[in-house]
Amino acid sequence: MNLIAKILIAIVAIEHLYILWLEMFAWTTAGKRTFKSMSADMFEKTKSLAANQGLYNGFLSAGLIWSLVITDDAWSENIAIFFLGCVIVAGLYGAMTVQKSILFVQALPAAAALAAVLIF
Repeated sequence: MNLIAKILIAIVAIEHLYILWLEMFAWTTAGKRTFKSMSADMFEKTKSLAANQGLYNGFLSAGLIWSLVITDDAWSENIAIFFLGCVIVAGLYGAMTVQKSILFVQALPAAAALAAVLIF
């Protein structure tokens, strides 16, 4: 994989570590500022659900980081393609069901990284 693809993958991985933190540890504080479409009383009620979602975002991040440390080029690209695809699907679903901005915040960076992996 080339340097541009690796940088874009790292950005997506870091973003998902941030989402893990937000949903697992800061849902009732920073979560309220991020997801303004939800009523304030819902954050405490959905704390465990958000933590579960955060854990899944952590798995996505772990897979992307794994793709960066694999020394075999073919395996590295295949793992990156799989996890970037997962992020894109999650971003599309989130944009359709939660907030349209998720398309730009989550799916678009992953699509850019995927394009860099496939093109270069």
